[in-house]
Amino acid sequence: MKKKEIGTLLKRLDETYGTDIPCYLHHDSAWQLLIATILSAQCTDARVNIVTKDLFRKYPDVNAFANANLKELEEDIRSTGFYHNKAKNIIACCRRLLEEYGGEVPRGIEDLVTLPGVGRKTANVIRGNIFHEPSVVVDTHVGRIARRLGLSANEDPEKVEYDLMKALPKDHWILFNMQIIALGRSICTARSPKCADCFLQDICPSREK
Repeated sequence: MKKKEIGTLLKRLDETYGTDIPCYLHHDSAWQLLIATILSAQCTDARVNIVTKDLFRKYPDVNAFANANLKELEEDIRSTGFYHNKAKNIIACCRRLLEEYGGEVPRGIEDLVTLPGVGRKTANVIRGNIFHEPSVVVDTHVGRIARRLGLSANEDPEKVEYDLMKALPKDHWILFNMQIIALGRSICTARSPKCADCFLQDICPSREK
C-alpha cells in the first residue's frame, strides 16, 4: 500500500469502528489481563471471560495462582483448551512475578517475554492496554488482513509486527489491532471473506483474488 492509501485505510477504520480502544478480555489489573491473555490462546475472548469470572474470585491475587494445585487449576480452565500447558505456564508465570518482580507485572517487553507462557503478542497486549505503550499486537486476524492489504508479505507474526510498525503511524499501532479484529470477525473472515460488503474493497489489493 502507498502512503496515501494507508491514510485512507486508517481514516475509514476510524470512521467505521471508532477510536476508542476497548479490551475484549475482562480484567481489573495487569496480572488479571496477563492471565486472561495466556488463556486466550486458541480460545475465544467470550469463553475466556466466562472462565475468568469465577477464576479470579477463586484465585484473588498472584500469590494464589503461584500456589495453585496444578490438577485443580487445569480443571478450572479446561474449557479454554490446551489447559495442561496453560495451567503449568500460569503457575510458573506467577511464581516468576513474585520471585523477580515483587508480584508486579513488568513494563518492558524484554522482561515480559521471559515470563512462562508469554510471547510478543501477549507482551504487547499488556504494554498497550496497561502501560499505554505504542505496540502492535499480531493475532491471526491482524496477520491475515495485513497480508491481504499488502502491508506485509510475511507469515511470521514477529516479522508482520515489524512491517506494521514501519507502515503505520505510532498513534494507530494499538488501535489498528482492535479495528482489524472487528473487521476480521465480521467481513474479512479467514474463509469466504465478504469483499463485496467491505468498505476497503477499492484500496485492497486482494479484492480480485
